[in-house]
Amino acid sequence: MLSNPYLSRLDTKTVTTLHLPTNFAGADWEPEKVFPIEGIDGQHRLWAFEGFDPGDNFELPVVAFHGLDRGWQAYLFWSVNITPKKINRSLAFDLYPLLRQQSWLDKFFGHPIYRETRCQELVEALWSHPESPWYQRINMLGEKREDRDYKGPAVTQAAWVRSLFASFVKQWEGTSTRLGGLFGAPPQANEPLLPWNRSMQAAVLIYAGNSLKRQVKRAGGWAKHLREVDTADLFRGDDPAFYGEFSLISTDQGIRGVLFVMNDLCFVRSETLSLDEWTSEEVRGPTKGDPSSSATDEEAVSLALKSFADTRGATFINEISEGLATYDWRTSSTLGLTREEQLRQAVFRGSSGYKELRHQLLTHLGSAKPGLKKDCEKIMRVLGYQ
Repeated sequence: MLSNPYLSRLDTKTVTTLHLPTNFAGADWEPEKVFPIEGIDGQHRLWAFEGFDPGDNFELPVVAFHGLDRGWQAYLFWSVNITPKKINRSLAFDLYPLLRQQSWLDKFFGHPIYRETRCQELVEALWSHPESPWYQRINMLGEKREDRDYKGPAVTQAAWVRSLFASFVKQWEGTSTRLGGLFGAPPQANEPLLPWNRSMQAAVLIYAGNSLKRQVKRAGGWAKHLREVDTADLFRGDDPAFYGEFSLISTDQGIRGVLFVMNDLCFVRSETLSLDEWTSEEVRGPTKGDPSSSATDEEAVSLALKSFADTRGATFINEISEGLATYDWRTSSTLGLTREEQLRQAVFRGSSGYKELRHQLLTHLGSAKPGLKKDCEKIMRVLGYQ
């Protein structure tokens, strides 16, 4: 792609001409200030021409633009490189910070990139905030464990983005939608369901993760088994029941399952819990409320975490976490499982595992926590599980 202020249209249908500076003198020419043409992608193709004369009739296709700011350039890169072919999506999502300052992205409907950008920012907050249970425990670059002896976290940034995209930042498909994303908005609305800025949204996710982590730490049974069989050298003494390779909580399916039920239950209880009463003024005070706080603003997220802990929403999330911690989160590859246990846990493999785990978690919560039974049954009816 070329950024070129010297392009002009001679014929709107077929011809574009390129005007070089009047003092242009060949390949060794240097501009006084800024180059008239800048290659922002495809440099390897340009380097291929070093020392090579293609002749006068050689045609090189390019995508050229004039006057686009950095955010639009990043979006153009996404459109050209991601849409037609598969590359590492976690690497591509690293471009999204360039898009956050664009006012046209402050939407909650329309092109998926609006919501994907919000998801990526939230994932970065989960990875970068010191109080997050996933601090430096998300595979941000999509590395594989078989590559260069990689031993970091298995769940990639792209997987996290997809899971948030399907849960908390889920699109509301129509006016009759009965189960949407807690961070989303009704169709064609520019305002979300709740008056929570991005730092508040990040704080809710971090609080939910820490709540589940605390409850898992207290769990016996399946959790005790994982601590006995998982002897891997984990990061900073992490609990194998929450972070280990044999725990579903540290897998793509497990992360999405947790996000699904947290979002679903908080969504159906949003009015009862008065979640809309927790505002930026509640976090910073009436004179310091900032509706545009970034999810990666560490101070803003810390303040929101402290404030949210005193809400009914936090108490409800703790109740959900208590129920989730009693579920059997062992993977089918866990050492020491019986044949029956292996087969039972194997149903979560593949794309169908997302739906199955969501169903099982809702069923388990309805049984383990009587106060959640009606809510879980309502959600399962909406999802067509009953």
